Amino acid sequence: MLPQNPPKHLLFLFLVLTFFTYCFGTYQENPHAILEQDKKMSSKPVFSSFSKLVRHGNTSTTVSSSNIIQINVDDFGAKANGTDDSEAFKKAWDKACSSNETANIVVPENKTYLLKPVTFSGPCQSDLTFQINGTIVAPGDMREYEDDRSYWIVFDNVQKLGVNGGGTIDGNGREWWENSCKINKSNPCEDGPTAVTFNECNNLIVSNLGFKNAQQMHLRFESCINVSAVNLTVTAPGNSPNTDGIHVTGTQNIIIRNCVIGTGDDCISIVDGSRNVKATNITCGPGHGISIGSLGANNSEAEVSGVSVDRAKLSGTTNGVRIKTWQGGSGYAKNITFKNIIMKNVSNPIIINQNYCEKDVPCPPEQKSAVQVSNVIYKNITGTSATEVAVNFNCSRTFPCQGIQLQGINLEYEENETDIADCVNVQLTDIGNVYPRCN
Repeated sequence: MLPQNPPKHLLFLFLVLTFFTYCFGTYQENPHAILEQDKKMSSKPVFSSFSKLVRHGNTSTTVSSSNIIQINVDDFGAKANGTDDSEAFKKAWDKACSSNETANIVVPENKTYLLKPVTFSGPCQSDLTFQINGTIVAPGDMREYEDDRSYWIVFDNVQKLGVNGGGTIDGNGREWWENSCKINKSNPCEDGPTAVTFNECNNLIVSNLGFKNAQQMHLRFESCINVSAVNLTVTAPGNSPNTDGIHVTGTQNIIIRNCVIGTGDDCISIVDGSRNVKATNITCGPGHGISIGSLGANNSEAEVSGVSVDRAKLSGTTNGVRIKTWQGGSGYAKNITFKNIIMKNVSNPIIINQNYCEKDVPCPPEQKSAVQVSNVIYKNITGTSATEVAVNFNCSRTFPCQGIQLQGINLEYEENETDIADCVNVQLTDIGNVYPRCN
């Protein structure tokens, strides 16, 4: 028994012990929950504390840390007067990249800087941001790309990089479009420059930027790991050829979020070697929709898995959500989800085409080999179709589409007529309301 008038310190000790006994006696760990959390964490990109500042939209030139070096391109000779500023930008880059402290390259606002083809190479000594407040524009003359027609701005092998600032990157691509074989049939079909390429960049954040009028593709992520592409606007005329908005190739763990994309080709294209790709809150149109592929061209092997497109709005595009593979290829496109998508006057809203070929090239006869398409979920996709066929599964006879699931689909023909589903060689499950349905 306790004494009738215990000392105050003994009473306090008794209350503390009672509290801890209650808390730890009633708490039990859930090993399954912890395991699931570990799985979730292991699949998420890992960013440094500095990169988190960039990810959360800190684009100010004054960062609340005394060891971040501010590097202004004007201090290295950039003029922003229509002459080539690429050498000044490279000098600023070299200074930042060689710094042992976190560095921030600043491209001042209300100025336009002309850059000829340029590569910013790593690895760098520390975290680095490239803060584009103003405008960077490409030369309009195609002859400026005689050394390499494939690239304009390249970030190569840079780790923990942030590119942001609220400015604009202008590919000035009109001359490239006019000379494209898709516009001028007498011209040979040749590659044009991608406006901005990130090659082998890990823990990368690209945010709060505008990209417009690329020579061909606007933004390309190639062989990167742990990428966030957030709050981007990508625009080009709807008739500008091959101007994909965001192109993902050989890249793992990428999040594309809150982006508005309208171009002359795919808003987002995802090709070989890409896995764990998540696109959410995407506005698309004009353009060719959101595409996986093409895959397996020239009898090649291709592998894409773990793609999720969630909360997207597509308007007036020539396709909606599309998977396209060539005959004769091999490999797979699997574990793919398209959900919570609104279509407005979209041609081919839902389409898988395992017999893809370019229109100007005769399609080969059906071949025995094909890229296997499997485990694809379409959920909560509604709106209007600009074509009579709203759901089109054109799958391979020898490698039919497997594990395709439709749930909560309601796509009506824009002409107020009955639309249809055209489904060939597909293993399909319908859940709940699905319109139109495959026969």
